[in-house]
Amino acid sequence: MDSNTESFIHLPGDNFAAGEPWKMTAVQILREIKRCQDAWKVFEMDCLSLETSKRASEQDLAKLQEEYDLLSRNLLEAENEAKAQEASFQSTLQLGKEDSDQLLKEKQALENEVKHLECLHTAQEELFKVPAALPDTDMVFKGHVEEGKFENLPEMLTVLPQIRCPVRGGLALITFEDPEVASSIIKTGQHRIQLDEWSYMHVKAEPVILLLPSFLSQISLKQSPRQVLLSGLSALSLPKDQLYDKLALFFSKRKNQGGEVENVEQLRNSDSIVLTFVDDGVAQRIVEKGLFQVPLGKETHQVKASPCLGGEMADLQLCPSVCARTVLLTEIPDVLERELMCEALEIHFQKPSKGGGEVEAAVYVPAGHCAVAVFQEEI
Repeated sequence: MDSNTESFIHLPGDNFAAGEPWKMTAVQILREIKRCQDAWKVFEMDCLSLETSKRASEQDLAKLQEEYDLLSRNLLEAENEAKAQEASFQSTLQLGKEDSDQLLKEKQALENEVKHLECLHTAQEELFKVPAALPDTDMVFKGHVEEGKFENLPEMLTVLPQIRCPVRGGLALITFEDPEVASSIIKTGQHRIQLDEWSYMHVKAEPVILLLPSFLSQISLKQSPRQVLLSGLSALSLPKDQLYDKLALFFSKRKNQGGEVENVEQLRNSDSIVLTFVDDGVAQRIVEKGLFQVPLGKETHQVKASPCLGGEMADLQLCPSVCARTVLLTEIPDVLERELMCEALEIHFQKPSKGGGEVEAAVYVPAGHCAVAVFQEEI
């Protein structure tokens, strides 16, 4: 290397002019060395500060990374919890829907029960109205009547009632020969009835409660001035319309003590016929004669004319009574026809193994239909 070539790059100082040879004194050199040392120390301090800042930044970065990882974990846990809550909510919603469906079914069942109770209430109200209608029921006085006066009447009047009870669709009535069997069937309540080898149904046994007369203090009878009761017509084979026409024609003639006939009707559950005349007094003339030979068809029949009595009852009291031998079956599903269902019920309740016994009568009313059950004599 050329000795004249400088190996340092010199910065211009304050003590030399541009273009002049760089000549420094020892003092200047020492000052320049001191200045460089000071600059180096400042540089070292800056490096140390930067290193410290770097470490602090790295620590902050590590903290931020930890916080980021923690937030990520928390977010993941929150997402998992949200999913679990959503699944739980969906499950709760499904259970709520099932509960709602069950409540709707129970509501429908309650509404059906209310309708059933309303029907029973209506039937009971109709039964409470029986006293006003009793004089028009099938009651025939069989005492001794002489000269328009009633003699030797008994102190007590025995009435065998005919109670009509409405039966709505989906119900059945079974009458047993033994009252204890009916009582046992009612106490059991629910019964499982086998329909075939693979299927069965459940029914509920309930008592049949009717309102029966318990007390009657007075009954007053009065002969109708325009009506007569004709008997002795049980063996006739004439159609009903022809019989009515012939009777009306015969008793409308004056030579037969008759008069203009207003109406002809037959007593319920009886062969007797009631004639109603337009004018008063006709009935009295016919009753006084009593027996008539009436041409009916190709033969002449003897017909008896009796007074037609109307009456009023006083202080008739009713009390609820449980049928001793009859059981009401409810909750019967509509799965069989009338005859098959009646047969299945009768077979089941005749089995001693099922708590049953000998069945006297069984009646089933299919859904959508209605019927009237008549209880008479021993109920």
